[in-house]
Amino acid sequence: MSDKLKHKAIDLLSRRDHSTAELANKLVQKGYNREDFGSLFQELTQAGYLDDSRFAESYIRWRREKGFGPERIALELASKGVSDSIIAVHIDFTDNAWLNEALRVKNKHFKNQSIKDFKVKAKQMRFLKYRGFTSDHIQRAFGEVEIE
Repeated sequence: MSDKLKHKAIDLLSRRDHSTAELANKLVQKGYNREDFGSLFQELTQAGYLDDSRFAESYIRWRREKGFGPERIALELASKGVSDSIIAVHIDFTDNAWLNEALRVKNKHFKNQSIKDFKVKAKQMRFLKYRGFTSDHIQRAFGEVEIE
């Protein structure tokens, strides 16, 4: 492992958290060899600079604030190389806070528009599905399911 590689990795991590896979991809794009990453990543993890769990937490918080639901956030984390076990620890699909988030996004995006017909309602429901909310959250947001 070269000092240049270590400095580049720390430089990238100093700007924002990265998942291990995401950091590896960025370093490869910069021309570094994947074979050199093993001991470096172990060292960075032990020092607390590289932590997939911490990355997942901050990523979830950031995307949630932007109005995205748990399904989409989970897919995005998986595409960034975060393991399913870490995703499962940090995203609880049954958490009622996601329902509140779906309601907030619906009200913000559609400005409390009245639903005149099925086409308008379907459009709003598709939007929430695209944003990554579960069918249960969407149905509850439209009052189609009793809230327990």
